[in-house]
Amino acid sequence: MSATLNQISGPAYTRIYSYGAARGENAVPNDDLIGPIDSSDEWIRQRTGIVTRVRADKGTDAIDLATTAAAEAIEKSGISADQVDLVIVATISNPKQSPSVSAIVADRVGANPAAAYDINAACAGYAYAVTQADALIKSGAARYALVIGTEKLSDIVDPADRSISFLLGDGAGAALIGPSDTPGIAPAVWGSDGSKADAVGMNGTLTEFRDGEVPWPTLRQEGQTVFRWAVWEMAKVAREALDRAGVEPSDIAAFIPHQANMRIIDEFAKQLKLPESTVIARDIETTGNTSAASIPLASHRLMAEHPELSGGLALQIGFGAGLVFAAQVVVLP
Repeated sequence: MSATLNQISGPAYTRIYSYGAARGENAVPNDDLIGPIDSSDEWIRQRTGIVTRVRADKGTDAIDLATTAAAEAIEKSGISADQVDLVIVATISNPKQSPSVSAIVADRVGANPAAAYDINAACAGYAYAVTQADALIKSGAARYALVIGTEKLSDIVDPADRSISFLLGDGAGAALIGPSDTPGIAPAVWGSDGSKADAVGMNGTLTEFRDGEVPWPTLRQEGQTVFRWAVWEMAKVAREALDRAGVEPSDIAAFIPHQANMRIIDEFAKQLKLPESTVIARDIETTGNTSAASIPLASHRLMAEHPELSGGLALQIGFGAGLVFAAQVVVLP
């Protein structure tokens, strides 16, 4: 005798309902960081476009930042916290390897007993999480998802590391995603290239640190390798994401790339031939590179400064350590 298992399916489409944000409490100008790397404010501005970045207090961690951003996203969404049944957190800076940031945040914001898990896809983490939330809601596995990118990168940076120390900031961005009557999140173009795993990442393991073989592990990168990969390979991914969404560059109201470097952002816009009317997120200038938090933080700022973008199409793309990447077109809330 054979039994048939029940199958469920969810809505045909999903969309982003709202954004939330939290930035580190302290603005850290370039002049505060140039000593250990023997540099100048002018050099950092020219190379990266960063004037200042935000960093969190010693007592604030990635969980605190995520909680603040998540609470704002819920409040603005019109959905009550107890209706959120999925929480996905993208981070590389959970203060502990376990438990997950997501389970703690779900409880703090009133979404307990939502399904909750963390993902580590570095600077592509938020775009990965949006892809997962979209698929899980459509499958019927969840109805309302909270997607959060959160980082406290100041805990894992060496102030004397000229490759990356001046780039990094602390913050969290959140999006609430749920069912929609019309398409609000286009299919993603995502993937990885582990052959370039050494290009950016931690410079030691926790066991090596425990055994006294290396100092406290910090983030480092091969700047030129990452720059070339981002500019040439990621422009192709962004174009593919537009194709997969069935839209032209001229249809895009906003371009929200990972806030890695202003030069990369400018080069992207040029290669994609975006029209003058497209608003380009440049949150890096005052926030810095916040890895998994950078796209939702930039989205949050864009909507605050340009409310007229509501309902327009945005192309978002994340790329980073792994190397990993993800891009998709979304309808702005």
